[in-house]
Amino acid sequence: MAEISASQPRQAKYKLIVEPRLETPPGWFPAAVSLGAVVLALFLGGIVIALVGGNPFATYAHIAGASFGSLGVLSDTLVKATPILFTALACSIAFRMKLWNIGAEGQFIMGAFGASVIVLAPVLPPETSPWIFIPMMILAGIVFGALWGFIPGFLKARFNVNEIISSLMLNYIAISWINFWIFGVWSEGGFQMSAKFPEAARLPRLLDMAQTLPMMRGLTTHLGLVFGVVAAIGLWFIIYRSRWGYEIRLIGDNAQAANYAGISITKNVIWAMMLSGALAGLGGMAEITGVVHRLQTSPIAAGYGFTGIIVAWLAKLNPIAAVLVSVLFGALLLAGREIQPSGIPKMIQGIILVCLIASDFLLRYRIRVVKTGEEA
Repeated sequence: MAEISASQPRQAKYKLIVEPRLETPPGWFPAAVSLGAVVLALFLGGIVIALVGGNPFATYAHIAGASFGSLGVLSDTLVKATPILFTALACSIAFRMKLWNIGAEGQFIMGAFGASVIVLAPVLPPETSPWIFIPMMILAGIVFGALWGFIPGFLKARFNVNEIISSLMLNYIAISWINFWIFGVWSEGGFQMSAKFPEAARLPRLLDMAQTLPMMRGLTTHLGLVFGVVAAIGLWFIIYRSRWGYEIRLIGDNAQAANYAGISITKNVIWAMMLSGALAGLGGMAEITGVVHRLQTSPIAAGYGFTGIIVAWLAKLNPIAAVLVSVLFGALLLAGREIQPSGIPKMIQGIILVCLIASDFLLRYRIRVVKTGEEA
């Protein structure tokens, strides 16, 4: 009969069990998971920075100082955050309904183009009052963005065309479309840009009040930020306090139940994509009238639509939370221009997105450690 050696410890066996969550997690849990994902992403980003010879602590400290260290850089951060906020809101309303609109970039660009048409066609003469110019440009930006959102929405609703592919391809069409105009029809002196917009076609900025308030000197924050905050509040009321918002949330949660309840899936898909495009288009209008002041490819097609996807997910599709997250990403973009080696800010954005997508696993499943027994 074999004897058990006293020197061999008895080891307990454990195993991990992954099981679906049967109950909705508490309200604080999604925010905690998102925060944990960001912390993990920054940790992983710090490892990469260290591997390429950088100092992670100095890098992150520089990002904070270069984005929030003074009133001037804070103003620049808010300028960067404004277009991100609009595209994040555009993604939030579509994603809420399980419509994967990857075309906010193109809708943003077409909104900028629509606003430019009012100036460059020209629809209004340069001496027109800004009280007429700005509302007309706002309307044009919204309409062009909404029409660019209508295309994938209609194709999805009527023919079940994958909205990821259609909206993504429309991004490249939008870039080629404005390139046609600025390389030829509206080119200023053969350069790849249009002529400057007149003063009446520019959004007011804080620095415009510098003569009255000297402390405003150099502050570039423009009225587009106010438009973005108002849009976020309005979208929050639509989603959580209106009948249409209830229909959107119900379709996103269970399309079959919504259809059984008599809610038109087709109509809501089209309208949601149009609203998504309109928000992105308004962002394009705000950027071109508040910052660029001319139609030009590089400042407009700067990837704001793709950054908006990350912000929308990080904000858990909450329009109010998107305001804060947009400011944080605006800080990352602003300070990132001074970070070496180049590409680090976009790398950090990519890591954050991957961690956020992976963290959704914890919202649907829970992990338990189970003791299975002991063996000699």
